[in-house]
Amino acid sequence: MRTVLISGGGIAGPVLAHWLHRRGFAPTVVERAPGRRPGGQAVDIRGVALDVVERMGLLERVSRERTRMRGMSVLDPDGHEVDRSTEATFSSGRLDSDDIEVLREDLVRMVHEHTRAGVEYLFGDSVTRLDEDETGVHADFAHGPSRTFDLVVGADGLHSTVRRLAFGPEERFAHHLGSYLSVFSADNFLALDDWQIWLMAGDTGFGIMPVRGNTELRIAFGFRSDPLARDPGALRRIVVDKLASMRWEGGRLAEAARRAPDFYCDAMAQIRMDTWSRGRVTLLGDAGYCPSPLSGQGTSLALVGAHVLADCLARADGDHRTAYARYERRMRPFVALNQALATENPGGPASEESVERAKNALSLDG
Repeated sequence: MRTVLISGGGIAGPVLAHWLHRRGFAPTVVERAPGRRPGGQAVDIRGVALDVVERMGLLERVSRERTRMRGMSVLDPDGHEVDRSTEATFSSGRLDSDDIEVLREDLVRMVHEHTRAGVEYLFGDSVTRLDEDETGVHADFAHGPSRTFDLVVGADGLHSTVRRLAFGPEERFAHHLGSYLSVFSADNFLALDDWQIWLMAGDTGFGIMPVRGNTELRIAFGFRSDPLARDPGALRRIVVDKLASMRWEGGRLAEAARRAPDFYCDAMAQIRMDTWSRGRVTLLGDAGYCPSPLSGQGTSLALVGAHVLADCLARADGDHRTAYARYERRMRPFVALNQALATENPGGPASEESVERAKNALSLDG
């Protein structure tokens, strides 16, 4: 039985582990966090990615836990409504679509619960070194003992450790898109009822949506900026200061960002690489082809990429050279269309036509 080390316990890694386990592989998922990561924005499952979820047997469950927005308001910097819609929201698109919007942490939980019986999970650890020879890839870990695997997959996000170890520094592959996004939770101090609000003020803006039965807010705050140092404390201070300067609800939003235990802030960037594979190592999802949250397609790329990679490995009977080459041939056109969504309309969403084309631009059985 071929062994596969998967770095990253978010969405891409566990979904790949699910499909590999079903195809007779022995997957091990290592995740730096001590458990499933909480927090994060609502994510979209669109087009062919819905087929992946259905084939996993999770579609009905994911549908039950989807967000239930009635619409949205767009506000000016003083909080006055300038537009509204009961047909679509900026976060999920048309409300009558078959696509599903769900909180990232809920999707992570569902996938983990669905896969843990057949997958080895190593929480609270991370890969520190990879050495490949004719027998496999020897992996050193920050805490656990070294082990050897037939294959290694980096599904560990925008700042992938596996990518750095196998391909080189992040700066070679990351393309900054000129902005940052912060996401954090707060009590529903705005009393929103299944209704989103969006506000733009110069080079900053935010979207706020109620979740958990309208008891909690999930706040996504964005701002234009050149690349900044990856210092979580400094990024939080920048977000707090920028929110505090806003005219409408700036004080309460700033305090929420200051206190949030799940505060997140990172650059809007894409990963672009000439190849996702080197030897027995390959990359999946954001680690290899992050489209950025501006595309709205990061989760769908992760789901589809996991299915395609597992399918290619199974068809090649574990021959990684053949499998990885086929994986790239099948995925690259799909990735290109979905990455393009992030830059089609700077400062706003891509057109419905572009999203429709991109989300369905691959056959799972191709």
